[in-house]
This record gives sequence, structure tokens and C-alpha cells, in this order.
Amino acid sequence: MNLKRPFSPVLLALLTLGTVASAQPKPPTLSNDNGAPVGDVKSSQTAGENGPVLLQDWNLVQRLARFDRERIPERVVHARGTGAFGTFEAVSDEHALTRAKLFAKPGVKTPVAVRFSSVIHPGGSPESLRDPRGFAVKFYTPEGNYDLVGNNLPVFFIRDAIQFPDMVHSLKPSPATNRQDPNRVFAFMAQNPQSTNMLTHLYSDLGTPAGYRFMDGNGVHAFVWVNDKGQRTYVRYRWKSLQGVKNLSASEASATGGKDFQYMTTDLYGAIGRHELPKWDLYVQTIAEADLDKFAFNPLDATKLWPEDKLPLHKIGTMTLERMPKNYFEEVEQIAFSPGVMVPGIEASEDRLLQGRLFSYADTQRYRLGANYLDIAVNRPRVAVANYSQDGAFSAKGLSDVNFSGVGSPFQTNATYKYSTRPLAGGTQQDVIKKQGNFAQAGEVYRAMTAEGREHLVSNLAGDLGQVTNKDVKATMAAHFYKADAAYGRAVAKAVGLDEAEVARRAATIAE
Repeated sequence: MNLKRPFSPVLLALLTLGTVASAQPKPPTLSNDNGAPVGDVKSSQTAGENGPVLLQDWNLVQRLARFDRERIPERVVHARGTGAFGTFEAVSDEHALTRAKLFAKPGVKTPVAVRFSSVIHPGGSPESLRDPRGFAVKFYTPEGNYDLVGNNLPVFFIRDAIQFPDMVHSLKPSPATNRQDPNRVFAFMAQNPQSTNMLTHLYSDLGTPAGYRFMDGNGVHAFVWVNDKGQRTYVRYRWKSLQGVKNLSASEASATGGKDFQYMTTDLYGAIGRHELPKWDLYVQTIAEADLDKFAFNPLDATKLWPEDKLPLHKIGTMTLERMPKNYFEEVEQIAFSPGVMVPGIEASEDRLLQGRLFSYADTQRYRLGANYLDIAVNRPRVAVANYSQDGAFSAKGLSDVNFSGVGSPFQTNATYKYSTRPLAGGTQQDVIKKQGNFAQAGEVYRAMTAEGREHLVSNLAGDLGQVTNKDVKATMAAHFYKADAAYGRAVAKAVGLDEAEVARRAATIAE
């Protein structure tokens, strides 16, 4: 053999490839959850070739037991969701109204996590179904996390949290048949005329958005901003989509959902992937504490809009979504929001629905994710946590011997961060608010719609209300819409086969 003969180009390439391949580091050895290396994941340990599988096969048991527990309890509401991450940049100086640092001055940037969702339908349900859409934003501020938890629609069905279980039960599938049933929905709504405003929004095309990018967001509730002097100002938040608001008609939603049942997620992730980064401007409306009772409606009522002609919107910042989740379960399914998660300078108002949510939202996360759910990476604040909470599943606090407030305690309180004060009057009570005004705003919403929008609203309502077999419930609902606007009520009555004159007579007996 002539060893001086040059290698052929092909042989040289193959030899070079082998050298490169052999130089590459070996992949890490597969391991169990306890870190022990695994030798085989295709065969269980057995007693001989045809004998039974051995319980001592820890690899088998651990893999199956871990797989059995992959699912955590689904959210009771807002189960179907999509998440993204980005940045909020303040554009105004709100220091005169709030000491919250994320709104302190123009140019302040705050990382955010956002979860969009549908409210009633289960996880994995088609995104084309009519439903309010959750719009929840977590701000990772230098003073801890702040959760702004709202919906795309600006109002809600009820004004008192004590009704929340009944409302959700009526909207969810029947415990007997496991079917959603308009008879159950409207049996509840007929007894709650305050729902008229929300139903008017929901059954419009706003109930079927063209995509998460194309819907506005609303804090729904009144909140309180507190400045350095302890002065309080009531605020409401509004996110305005810079992509514009786009909705689908019922027929368009059905066709779109038939082609891609997760079309809203597809659209959002596609846009971010193309670097068409979705943006929203954040606005607030404000009411001085002394002016809270100067309106024909109660500004603390979550079933009411704050009219923009009297309470103009003021822009305070812009949010840009820049990346998709790297792992859906870890960053979206485990993300946990609560309107009670606030920072200094932002407090809860006396809104009755909000007051109940302050408890229930965090409580449901403790049920789903455990007592230490705020230690999960996506929920963890970007600042050090210093308190004496201890133990529970997945605890990793590593507390010292002194795990209480007292002599030698490592953590101290700071009176600067005490809650603001507000004078109280009267005794305890259990009664409805005085300024109910259940119908006027729904009428204004109806009259502001285009002719096509009103036609879609009535058609969408009739599609569900027409299935109700209880004539009294059906007539009561039509009367509620009649109280909002006579033409609105007549159109609904006609669409579901009711006598318009009877609906008008019934409406005359219902208080405003």
C-alpha cells in the first residue's frame, strides 16, 4: 500500500466528520427526579423473562407516579388561557396621585407577564366561544409584584361577591347533564337586573374577539391611588389596543373556530414570532375622594361604566409583549393573579365585588398550587422577600431560629407603608346599594351601536334566550332589555316570539 498517496476528498471528509463527532461532549445521562442515573426506559424490571413486574423497580414507579400527577386542578374560571411576556413603560408622572414607583415618572420600565383567557369555558375549549376574556397583567416592580386583573369588557354581571358562586354555577355546565344550558343562565340573570349592562356587552360582537391582540382590557373595578401625603384618589384602568379593536360576528367566529379552534393563541404567538410586537396603551380615569358621591350612579359598582365625557381617560404608559412562554405549564398554567397583590401607593376600593375577589383569587391559587405558590418562578417577585411564612409544600425559606416578630427579629416593619385611612359612617348592614340604576347604561351602549351591531346583538341574544322554556324567565329578560331601551326590548321580544305589548307591561312594573 502506498501510504504517501493522498486521501480522496470524500474519505477525508468522512474522517474529519468522525473526528469532530468524537470530540463533541456526550449528552447528560438521563436521571430520575432524585438525580440518580437511569439505565433503561424501555423495559421494566421483571422476575424472569415472562414473570411479573417487580415493585422494587423504582424507575418504573417514579415515572408512573410522577406522570399520574402531571395535572393540577384546573382554574374554576379563566381555565382556557394564553400567556406572553414584555415590558411596561411609564409615559407620565403620576407622583402627585400615587407613590407607586412603576407610575412615578416617564421612562420607568417594568417587566410584565400577561395572561389572556376565557372566563367560563374549560381548558382546551375552542377560543371562538362567546365569553368574557380575561386580561391580567403582572408587573414585576422594585417594590414587589402588582397584579392588575381585569377583563376585555368594562363591566360585570354582578356587584356583590356573595353572588359569585351562584353566577358561575349558572354559567357552567349542569351538574345533572354536564351541558351548558341557557335555561340555567337566564334563570339566574332574570333575578339580577344589574346584569343587563354586561349581557349587552357580552352578546355584542365584543363577546367573540378576532384575537387577543385586538381587544382592549379593563380593570373593571375602582381602585385607590395614594400619594406620599396619604391623599386618596379613586381610579379605573383601561388598556387600549394599538392594533385596534376587531371582533367576529357569530358566523365568522364559528367558521374561524372550525378552521383553528385556538386561533387567538395562533394569532398572538404568530405576531410575536414575526416581531410584530403587540402593544397596548394604559389609561386611567380618576375621581377625587370628595367627589365620589356626585354621580347619578355609584362609581364603586362594577356593573357600571365611568362615562368618558365626564371622567376623561389619561394615558400613563404603554405595554409591549416581546416573547412567548418557554414552557406553557411553568409560565402560564402556574402563573397566579390576585387583585389583592398590590404595591405601596395602590389600594383596594370599597367595591363589593372587588372586596370578595381580594380573598377568593389568592385562595383559589393556594388550592391549585399550594401555600407557597408565590415562590414559583413566574410568580416570584424580583425583589427579596423578607417574612416569617414557613413550611407547606415546596417550602424553601430557610428561616433562622427567630421566625416571629419580636426581640432579635431579623425583619422590621416600616410605618411609611401603612395603609391609608378613610373615615367611616353608619352601622353594619346587609343590603343592596342605593344607586342601582340597572338599565340606563345598557341603553346607552345599545344606542351607540351601529345598525349592524344592534342586529348582531339581538340575534346573538335570541340564539340563547330563544332556547329558554320558562316563559316567565324569557319575558323578564326581554323586559330588562326594554327598560334599557324600548326598541332594544321590542327587537328581542320579536326575535324570541314574545308579545311586545306584554313585555312593555312587564317592564313598567320593574323599578329602575
